Amino acid sequence: MKTLYNTKKASLLLLAIILGAPTSLAFSKQPTAFDIMKEVDSRDDGDRSIADMKMVLMDRNGKQRIRTLRSFGIDQGEDQQTLIFFLSPGDVKGTGFLTYDYDAEGKDDDQWLYLPALNKVKRIASKNKSGSFMGSDFSYADLTKSRLEDYRYTFYKKQSEIVVNGEKCWVIVSKPKDQKVISETGYIKSILFVRQDNMMVTRAIYSLKDGQALKYFDVKKTALIDGVWTALEIHMTKKKGKKTIHRTILTFEKVLYNQETVNEDLFTTRQLEKGL
Repeated sequence: MKTLYNTKKASLLLLAIILGAPTSLAFSKQPTAFDIMKEVDSRDDGDRSIADMKMVLMDRNGKQRIRTLRSFGIDQGEDQQTLIFFLSPGDVKGTGFLTYDYDAEGKDDDQWLYLPALNKVKRIASKNKSGSFMGSDFSYADLTKSRLEDYRYTFYKKQSEIVVNGEKCWVIVSKPKDQKVISETGYIKSILFVRQDNMMVTRAIYSLKDGQALKYFDVKKTALIDGVWTALEIHMTKKKGKKTIHRTILTFEKVLYNQETVNEDLFTTRQLEKGL
């Protein structure tokens, strides 16, 4: 959700798509895993955005709970701010979530959650960011952008390339450099599948620090909106062995970029309390 390409790079990417040239040709030599992740990190994902979202929570028996949300995003230089409000059902309506995602090395991201029943804004401590976001399979850490310098990247030894949903992908192993990152994210290792045509992570397998389960991230649907490759359907599934424990499905509708009504005044804890 963060705009990271400059206009020139975005234009080159769009031209490559139109001409049918793969993005991987942008590398002057065989890329390393880190080279690829730098391109992922610098991928354009839009600015001043608005989107309607649906969150479907599915338990191991297939029982569903459905929530609707609205999200807003803005870039502040190299930093990103995101605001999310729950619209329905009644037990979560008015709940708000605000993230300040900092690019600077060593600076912890800030996150706040507003619970209308308590009429209180709660700051999410770093030690709690590996916890579940509102009962979903996404953690608070999943809702921020990982810093390149916090990880070591290598190609997956068994297979450095694979086809996922018809698209050629690099397969990269990401490991945290220190215990602090593990504690905050809850992950000891990630296997990332990066599309070669648009540099999106289209699939990921996360190994949890408790060693008891895996989480599977899958982008099921994408679209090119205003020149920005955008995920429209995302699944996050928690499994123990081959058994599904829980699944969260996020779908996005009415995705808009470059909206003048989205300005920095919106991204405050006061707005969390005020609501939409």
